[in-house]
Amino acid sequence: MRKPRGEETRILKRKVVVRNEVGLHARPAKNLVSELNKYRSDVYIEKDDGYRVNAKSIIGVLTLAAVKGTELMVTAEGADAEEVLDVVERLFRECLGEGPQVS
Repeated sequence: MRKPRGEETRILKRKVVVRNEVGLHARPAKNLVSELNKYRSDVYIEKDDGYRVNAKSIIGVLTLAAVKGTELMVTAEGADAEEVLDVVERLFRECLGEGPQVS
């Protein structure tokens, strides 16, 4: 997404872990993408093997094939990058809206 002239661009990263018992499947991916599309920052998710996707794309997120315990690096670029990463961190901590999980 092209940023308007003069808008501050910040690039921040945070690591999250998939806590959902059955991984990052369609429902939690939809929850993540729906929330991220409320923000202006560009957001990417990268696996430790270097595979990187647009976190605002449900197809991209699903292609991560992230199972429980997968560590992901989330990068946000834009003026609201810190706020976006706070939201991502909370969503992953709360199992992406799927409620309590069995450990």
